[in-house]
Amino acid sequence: MKTMRIIILVITFFVLSSIISCKESKNNTTPGPVIYKKDTTALATEQKKLKAPIINIIDTVRVPATILLVKDSALTSGAIAEKMAIIYAQTIPSLVKEKNIEITGAKMAWYKTSSSPFFFEAGFPINKAPKGKLPKHVSIKRLSADSIVIARFFGPYDLTYQAYDVLKEWLADNNKKRKSAPYEIYVGNPVDRNGKPTDPYKVRTDIIFPY
Repeated sequence: MKTMRIIILVITFFVLSSIISCKESKNNTTPGPVIYKKDTTALATEQKKLKAPIINIIDTVRVPATILLVKDSALTSGAIAEKMAIIYAQTIPSLVKEKNIEITGAKMAWYKTSSSPFFFEAGFPINKAPKGKLPKHVSIKRLSADSIVIARFFGPYDLTYQAYDVLKEWLADNNKKRKSAPYEIYVGNPVDRNGKPTDPYKVRTDIIFPY
């Protein structure tokens, strides 16, 4: 089934990242789209078989951050998983070492499109902007201090669309408008050091709406 393929692709992304690795410029004036990377129609049926995810909403203020990002594209969801695994485990760690900078937080991603070709940005927060010229498709995104609402999600990744819906409802209920594109932060790993699946309800994904 399509849904199962999506789940497998998401797990593949994190597995590849674990195996390969041993160890926002200012806000846009026009908000980007909310990207759903799932077949929500098919999932409406499938989710009935799954335990409901845990979604905690946090209204807070984002601290300024410097993000080292790799921009890329892919024709299929499978290619996204493969490319992101390489970005997180090879491309950015190599640049960090070369530029003598440090990674200061968890994996982050911005999704620009919801249909093929898929465009995305993936990276890590770093302690300072690197000196010198950066490779093609590598850029720095600076996140300013801003109000944000976070959906702290615990559960199967293919159900994260529910968190997006909750965030949209929160904005409406509180008379707020999203200022720039949402993004995701991946805290934890769906697989352990031995490559075995972790309980998805113990794996956290933060979905963030600046407002």
